[in-house]
Amino acid sequence: MKKREKLQIVRKHYPNALTTIDYINKIIDYVEEKLDLEPSQIILADSICSDDVNSIQYPVRALEFLGPFKMGGLDGFPFTGLSGMAAFASHVPDDGAVFIYYGPHIGISKEGIIGKINRFGQNNNSICCGAATVALNNLRENSIKPDNITELDYQMNTIEQILYNQKDKILNAEIPLHEATEIIYEAIDNRIQELIAATKYNCKYIILVGGILINSDSDVGSFSSTKRFEVIDLKTGIRENLISILNQG
Repeated sequence: MKKREKLQIVRKHYPNALTTIDYINKIIDYVEEKLDLEPSQIILADSICSDDVNSIQYPVRALEFLGPFKMGGLDGFPFTGLSGMAAFASHVPDDGAVFIYYGPHIGISKEGIIGKINRFGQNNNSICCGAATVALNNLRENSIKPDNITELDYQMNTIEQILYNQKDKILNAEIPLHEATEIIYEAIDNRIQELIAATKYNCKYIILVGGILINSDSDVGSFSSTKRFEVIDLKTGIRENLISILNQG
C-alpha cells in the first residue's frame, strides 16, 4: 500500500494527519534550521499511551533526541505528574531545549474501521485504544460512578472520570470513540499546561507538540494529527504558534 493510500484512509477522520516519519522529520528540520539546535541538545518527553503498539511504531528518528522520558500512562494522560515533569526538566542540557510530545491514541485499520488495528502476529483485529474503548463501554452501560477513583485501578478510573464528565457529548456524537479521544486530548493538554506552568526549566526553549497519535495495522504504521505546535522562548517568554508547519501535507 502506497503512502498516499494510507493517508487517504486516515484523513477521512483526521484531515491534517501525517505519517509519524514525516512528522518527526518536520520537527527535526525546524529545530535544526530555526532554533539552531541539534537533536542531541534536546531532551524528549512523551506523554502517550503505554500500549506496546506505540513502542513498536515509535518513529526511529525520535531516538536522535535525548530520552525519551516517559510521562504517559493509559491513553497518554501524564500520570507521572509534577514530580515526573520536574525530574525530566532537570535532565535537559543547559544550552538546549525540552521537547514534549503528548496526546491520546486511536486505531484506524486499513479497512477504515476506527478503534481497530491488526497487530503483529494476530489474525484478527483488536481494539485501540483499549483503555478509551473500555471506558466508553462502561459509560454506555452507566457503570461509571462519579468521583470513583480507586488505588487498584487508578489510571483507568481517571480516564473513566474524564469521559463521565462529558457523557452526553460523547454518547450523542456520530462516532463516540472519536469524540472521546478528542475529550481525552483536551484533558491531557490542560494538564500538560498546568505542569509546565509549575516547573522551572534551565534551558533555552520548550517545544510543545500535542495531537492525536493514530495507529494502524502492523503493515501500515502510524500517523499524527497536530493540535498544538508551540515553541516557548524561556528568555523572552514569547510563545510562538507553529502549527502550520505540521499541517503542510
